[in-house]
This record gives sequence, C-alpha cells and structure tokens, in this order.
Amino acid sequence: MSEQLKDKVALVAGATRGAGRGIAVELGAAGATVYVTGRSTRARRSEYDRPETIEDTADLVTEAGGRGIAVPTDHLEPERVKALLDRIADEQGRLDVLVNDIWGGENLFDWEAPVWEHDLDKGLRLLRLAVETHAITSHHALPLLLRRPGGLVVEVTDGTADYNGEHYRLSFFYDLAKSSVLRMAFALGHELGPRGATAVALTPGWLRSEIMLDHFGVREDNWRDALADVPHFAISETPRYVGRAVTALAADPDVARFNGTSLSSGGLAREYGFTDLDGSRPDAWRYIVEVQDAGRPADVTGYR
Repeated sequence: MSEQLKDKVALVAGATRGAGRGIAVELGAAGATVYVTGRSTRARRSEYDRPETIEDTADLVTEAGGRGIAVPTDHLEPERVKALLDRIADEQGRLDVLVNDIWGGENLFDWEAPVWEHDLDKGLRLLRLAVETHAITSHHALPLLLRRPGGLVVEVTDGTADYNGEHYRLSFFYDLAKSSVLRMAFALGHELGPRGATAVALTPGWLRSEIMLDHFGVREDNWRDALADVPHFAISETPRYVGRAVTALAADPDVARFNGTSLSSGGLAREYGFTDLDGSRPDAWRYIVEVQDAGRPADVTGYR
C-alpha cells in the first residue's frame, strides 16, 4: 500500500489508541498526511488516565511513511472542532478521508445494570462521547471533504448492521451508541452519495487494543497466553488490521459501491486481499456467529 495515498489528507478523529491509532498508522504507511485528534496529550491525560497520546500516534504515522499531525481536540466542543477544520483547510486546502472513531466510553457502562439501575450521568455521558461527537465532527468536516469529488467518511463502530440488528449489545447505553453510529453512516450515505462522496460504517473484530491487552494481563507479543482463560480470544486482531481496511477503501476508485453500508475488517480482507500483521485474515464476525454464539468450542480453523 506504500505511497497509494501520498497526495491524500485524512483526519482520524479519536486516534489516541486502539482502532483510531491503527487506522492512522496504516493511512500513514500508504503515504497520507494524517491529522490525529484526541484529548490525551503528553501534557495532559484525559479521564482515561492512560499513557497513550496523540503525539505518539502522530510520530508513528510519520515513522510509517506518512506525515502525522497531532491536534488536541475535544470533539464535544464545536468551536474547537471548527478550529481544527479551519486549520486543515488553511494548511491543506482539502480533506479526502474523515474517520470518526471517537468513543471514550469503556469506563462508563455497566454490563449488568438495566437502564433503570444504570448510572444515568455515565450513560448520558457515553452517548454524548460516542454519538454527539460524531455529529459535531461531520457537521464541520464535510464541507471541506466535499470540495473535491471522491471523499470518504468512515464511521467506526462495534458490530455489523446485521449482527447488531439481531443481538443485544452489552447494555442499553452501549447498544444504543453503537447502533446509532451504524445509522449515521447510512444517513450520511444518502446525503453524501449524490454529492460525489462515500460514507460507510466499519467495525473491527475482537480488537487487541491497548486497553484489551491490559485487561487480560498480556502484551501484543504474548497475547496468546490469554487463551487459557478466554479461548475465543484466538480470533482477535490487531488495530492495524482495521487500519488496512480503511486504507484499502481510501485507495479504491470504486469505493462508492459501498456507500451507506456496514462493513467489517474481516469482510474487507476477503474483498481486498490484505492481512493482519501476522499474515492471517481473522474473520471475527463470522466466527462470533458460527462458533462463539453457537456454543461451539473455540477453533479458528477456517476463520483466520
């Protein structure tokens, strides 16, 4: 994918860690200029209180072959998002790819509590972080993206439209947030398609994010040690895998065929032929339906 996107400008909103970082780095590996945003900087951590920063992400983008530009941004503050897009317009005069990956809700939902027992302030905060931020960012970013034909918007979520349409996702607030992002991509597809741009929803599979690895007490180099306790974790994937999915979409001159649809990293790997960092092609959502949810023993044969 080297240099395929060397003249492209991308904004990855929510690129501090996880899928956002993986997407930003892979766009950089394809030669893009990538603006990366988030609230955790080397000077100040967000409420996550984790070590990852947007400056680190920008450095990784540049090391991969692109140009990474870190801009501290709280996407719940419209004036700051407007300032971000004004800066991109002044410096680049264009925006080719917008990735809405803002989330920030891991510590805000309770898997066990029904809505009437769930902390209301935390639930509403989750919805603001996961949904309102995407709407604010699209409002300010899309006029710049539409200056040139062929722009791409990727709404990052958890779960495909088919899967989420039939399954309850962890809690009332989590379910609502992730389903809302799917619908955003559908709605944006209707608004952008006639104007020469494309919007899609994209989900990774079981992501080996920094937070997930910490949760299981492992690192990327020994992640399989977690399989003794969580055998289905064998289908997991690195954040770079979904990054390669975004890069493949951004480089596809016929990407409009996906407009308004729900996609997955595993499905796009079959479409475009890319692999995860270890050379495998995990197809997590097919595995979840056919193996995990079906109650079968963990076995990734034929799924990665």
